[in-house]
Amino acid sequence: MLAVTADDHLPAAPSPGGPVAVLTNPTAGRGRHRGMLPRMLDRLATAGRPVRLLEARTPEEAEATCRTAVADGVSALLAVGGDGTVHRALQAVAGTAVPFGPVPAGTGNDFAVDTGFPADPLAAVEVVVAALRDGRTHPVDLARMTGADGVHRWYGAVLAAGFDAIVNERANRMRWPRGPRRYDLAILVELARLRPRRYTLRIDGQTQEVDAVLVAVGNCPTYGGGMRICPDADPTDGLLDVVVGGRFDRRTLTRVKPRIYQGTHVGHPLVRTYRARTVDLAADGITTYADGERSLDLPVTVTAVPAAVRLLC
Repeated sequence: MLAVTADDHLPAAPSPGGPVAVLTNPTAGRGRHRGMLPRMLDRLATAGRPVRLLEARTPEEAEATCRTAVADGVSALLAVGGDGTVHRALQAVAGTAVPFGPVPAGTGNDFAVDTGFPADPLAAVEVVVAALRDGRTHPVDLARMTGADGVHRWYGAVLAAGFDAIVNERANRMRWPRGPRRYDLAILVELARLRPRRYTLRIDGQTQEVDAVLVAVGNCPTYGGGMRICPDADPTDGLLDVVVGGRFDRRTLTRVKPRIYQGTHVGHPLVRTYRARTVDLAADGITTYADGERSLDLPVTVTAVPAAVRLLC
């Protein structure tokens, strides 16, 4: 996790004649789209601008490279990968006038799909090329998190601060097994340890104490590759959607979780939903995950920032 303060993120203006910078993650989606990259770059070149491929070996390097590219005056930034790759690139373009194109090529592509890009990466590149040629962008909101120490992070899709975040944290600490089985084992371990946590939740200044298992703050409806955790979230309404799943036991949670794919879980009597411009969230021992990426420890303040990024669509 890269620590960022407000002073580190200065507004940048795109250079009309500058290159289009492209951040790629060759391991995204288990590498299944890796062979498409030359075709994507060839198509981008038809937009009439130079194309600069950004190199990075780690997520932290990817984020720093994007920041440098934006500071150097690129005319646009693209992120070819999943939500994690997009999340890193958003830290560089959020709050600037530099247009952004998320090209979905990962396991989870929630931000790109929820903001109107085709799920097929080549089709998404065609949308970006047309937007570049026409000089067209579409503003959408982002969420900005601020930690207790003043560090802030941007995210595009959903912040998880409940059971799913706890499972991710468990999986990241495990050294065995490798691959998806590690996450499956982490779910089983945390289900066995399941207990509601006490949260202090402040919605636009109104404070309440809640015991909850699921807590999500969404700018977009989906996370985890299409799970509609915040089904009514709209990334153009200037608001955040908050979903709180209360005192679920193991059996109830196991029954409710599949309903998240359709978004029907919000009808369960233990689920509460809210809509707000600012959300303060506090609980002991929780590390949040934003866009699927390990992020800030609670407590955090999350603020909806209207039109924080301009998408090439």
